[in-house]
Amino acid sequence: MAAYRKLGRVSAHRDLMLRNMVTSLLKHGKIQTTVTRAKEARRLAEKMITLGKRGDLHARRQALAFITEETIVKNLFDEIAPKYQERNGGYTRILRLEPRKGDGAEMVVLELV
Repeated sequence: MAAYRKLGRVSAHRDLMLRNMVTSLLKHGKIQTTVTRAKEARRLAEKMITLGKRGDLHARRQALAFITEETIVKNLFDEIAPKYQERNGGYTRILRLEPRKGDGAEMVVLELV
């Protein structure tokens, strides 16, 4: 059994979709998506914030390799990560919404705490 969700996509599409979701989350502070996508994006977002807390050059380069916009990486290291310095994980929260109109998929808001 896989340790991650496949989300009905080939690996390259899935990886890029999750990178875009994490980038948007760090840019806007919250995103609206389905439950399963949110749970996968949360894993990766928490890893990025942990890299931001480390703050060294290697961590910055690892974050740049994943996050698609350089300005967001700078923002992550300078503003977002210092807010969570005293916190050991749990940087995001998932709030459930009503099901999506078209297909009834469970929708959530994934936001930074």
